[in-house]
Amino acid sequence: MAELIERIVERSCPFMASRSYANLLDLANGDLLDIPHTPRALPRVMTVPGIISDLDGYGCNDGDSDVSSSGCRERKIIVANMLPLQAKRDIETAKWFFSWDEDSILLQLKDGFSSDTEVIYVGSLKVEIDLCEQDAVAQRLLDEFNCVPTFLPHDLQKKFYLGFCKQQLWPLFHYMLPICPDHGDRFDRILWQAYVSANKIFADKVMEVINPDDDFVWVHDYHLMVLPTFLRKRYNRVKLGFFLHSPFPSSEIYRTLPVRDEILRGLLNSDLIGFHTFDYARHFLSCCSRMLGLDYESKRGHIGLDYFGRTIFIKILPVGIHMGRLESVLNLSSTSAKLKEVQEEFKGKKVILGVDDMDIFKGISLKLLAVEHLLQQNSDLQGKVVLVQIVNPARGLGKDVQEAKNETYLIARRINETYSKNNYQPVILIDRPVPRFEKSAYYAVAECCIVNAVRDGMNLVPYKYIVCRQGTARLDESLGRKNDSPRTSMLVVSEFIGCSPSLSGAIRVNPWDIDAVADAMYAALTMSDSEKQLRHEKHYRYVSSHDVAYWAHSFMQDLERACKDHYTKRCWGFGLGLGFRVVSLSHGFRKLTIDHVVSAYKRTTRRAIFLDYDGTVVSQSSISKVPSPEVLSVLNALCNDPKNIVFIVSGRGRDSLSDWFCSCQKLGLAAEHGYFLRWNKDSEWESSHLSADMDWKKIVEPVMQLYTEATDGSNIEIKESALVWHHQDADPDFGSCQAKELLNHLESVLANEPAVVTRGQHIVEVKPQGISKGWVAEEVLQTMINGGNPPDFVLCIGDDRSDEDMFETILRTVSLPSAPEIFACTVGRKPSKAKYFLDDTSDVVKLLQGLAASSNPKPRHLAHFQVSFESTI
Repeated sequence: MAELIERIVERSCPFMASRSYANLLDLANGDLLDIPHTPRALPRVMTVPGIISDLDGYGCNDGDSDVSSSGCRERKIIVANMLPLQAKRDIETAKWFFSWDEDSILLQLKDGFSSDTEVIYVGSLKVEIDLCEQDAVAQRLLDEFNCVPTFLPHDLQKKFYLGFCKQQLWPLFHYMLPICPDHGDRFDRILWQAYVSANKIFADKVMEVINPDDDFVWVHDYHLMVLPTFLRKRYNRVKLGFFLHSPFPSSEIYRTLPVRDEILRGLLNSDLIGFHTFDYARHFLSCCSRMLGLDYESKRGHIGLDYFGRTIFIKILPVGIHMGRLESVLNLSSTSAKLKEVQEEFKGKKVILGVDDMDIFKGISLKLLAVEHLLQQNSDLQGKVVLVQIVNPARGLGKDVQEAKNETYLIARRINETYSKNNYQPVILIDRPVPRFEKSAYYAVAECCIVNAVRDGMNLVPYKYIVCRQGTARLDESLGRKNDSPRTSMLVVSEFIGCSPSLSGAIRVNPWDIDAVADAMYAALTMSDSEKQLRHEKHYRYVSSHDVAYWAHSFMQDLERACKDHYTKRCWGFGLGLGFRVVSLSHGFRKLTIDHVVSAYKRTTRRAIFLDYDGTVVSQSSISKVPSPEVLSVLNALCNDPKNIVFIVSGRGRDSLSDWFCSCQKLGLAAEHGYFLRWNKDSEWESSHLSADMDWKKIVEPVMQLYTEATDGSNIEIKESALVWHHQDADPDFGSCQAKELLNHLESVLANEPAVVTRGQHIVEVKPQGISKGWVAEEVLQTMINGGNPPDFVLCIGDDRSDEDMFETILRTVSLPSAPEIFACTVGRKPSKAKYFLDDTSDVVKLLQGLAASSNPKPRHLAHFQVSFESTI
């Protein structure tokens, strides 16, 4: 341990000790596996001058470190299930030997970072290390490779990876539902608990090495989708990106997962979430909309999703290949020797190449059926076309893999028995580990490459094929080929794989349509060389310019942009277990306390109080919208104070408000967002002079009716001054799409009418120009000023977008000669123009009761409240 501490002190950046989060895991539904907590192996070390205070950050409100880290070099922490390392044990000496896995994308992505960036890897080894050796191996990997291994107990590793990841998440993300036990394993909560436990261990390892103020963390793939929750819990402002390398299924598939919300919220604790294709991102956003009720929009070309004041950005960019790595393999003498051998073996024949893992989603058997159909329908190709199918070892276990393998061999045997002659065999299966140089030789020889997967996250086989067909100068020299000779290639790719959208020159196919796949292969083989050359050049330009370094650089650039405002806002963490999230709000935004308001209230004599109704004094979730006796009592108490002018400002109609508040003699009412105004019960309703022309209703209503008939679950609310189209009960995606279209449609037809179209949460509203809650506040305040009683106290409380106009208006009153005490307060912690917040309607009522208890005259029925209230301030 002493050596480990010395090693850390030598480093330029401080390391953070891990902290147990059993309370989060306890709420992951069920008891956890008996796993020891990660030891506090790496102490926090301060390497710059300063005052050491609360080094573990336990006293911080937002969990962030206060320790300066100006002396640190730029660091990136890459977290993935497996480290980019190869491990071998010498049988005789029993010593471990480690080396970089040059084919790992995690290693290759370093090329996208600046040369002075320090990269730290956190993940598991592909081999199991004995418990007694783990400390020594961890020290060695940290010293020699900057790697931090996560040694998962054997039983946990099995349940985590082979269990939840490969048996439940991986099939589901590839659109395979466990409808019956024979086709997929059903959800097992024990495996889910193992998944959460493993993610916690990974997070603990990150906490051991992270400097949260400066380091960027990049988490990879579906194995670690709840890890962001653990990191965000510990460090509210951690700079965290996540990239999903697998497909993300449609909401109809994903919603079947019992722990769907926990995983979505885990991902949303990242700052940037990356996907290979727009389809995957669209499915994720749809799930967030349907299951969590979140809205998203495109801002200056970037898709942003608002989540409790934080904007989570969505990145869409397919990963690339490492050009230098592949070209170095092509330059090997073994590659050119193998290439000559393969050319001689298939001389006079056209080679179609397939390179796939052995699993049920790669479509190998469908590919073979298409080859069989190709030979059946085109006798001229018999004896001239060969499919070389390289089968990579399966990544998972189970009967599905064995069934896929058996079917593959059965079809291949049948084809060969039917069409083999002399030395010709139409299907060649290479089912063994194939070295890189040999694969590269087959890539370079094949006239066509086919990737026929029924579902695949990305698949880089087509990219590698393009580069190998292009070749290198050294390979050309060894083959006696001219450098400027034309290069050709042809691709047949499934439309269900991630690389398909980026390969516009490929022939895209539905792998289930055997006839169409056979026709595509025939077209690829018989296409003119000039067209093959054009398609190849187009593909090569894209693949060579969008390599793995470009992908990594672009992702990290967007992550830096997504995190640039971290320290311009205040953060609060709330929520239990895996439902934890962070609220991020401006520094001046704070909770409105009763004693603070009452203090100002007592000092002032000319007060204006504006209150929204729904969601402010009455809960949105309440079935009955009638104000409670408690609310009516406190409003009357405030209104009876001659120093107060109190208004309810609502979007509801005047009939409802008149009926509900008939017992409040002195209460002012503003209905339909201010179109109708009444100063007290004895006065008449005044309608706004801003717009008396309502002829636009005759235009709007038929248009809204058209969209209502076309959108199941929508309806029209007819007000005296406005028309509102509601789509809260419609399909979220379709309703949102229809709302956007309706907004554009109405703006077009109302271009010359005195009406405005606005879009709110699940509504599209058309109302007269100039009408808003802000106008109400302005009218009341101006009346007070004109009467010689400028306000010295203004309180405004509301909960939705329409109330933001009120907040903006009252905040402008600071320009008065004698600036009043202003309290603009929103209900709920969320971004707002208001400077204060209250958590819910019960807090609003308590605040109003506190003001009423301080009013003069004091109502008898509030005397007991005043005594208890004054004793607390």
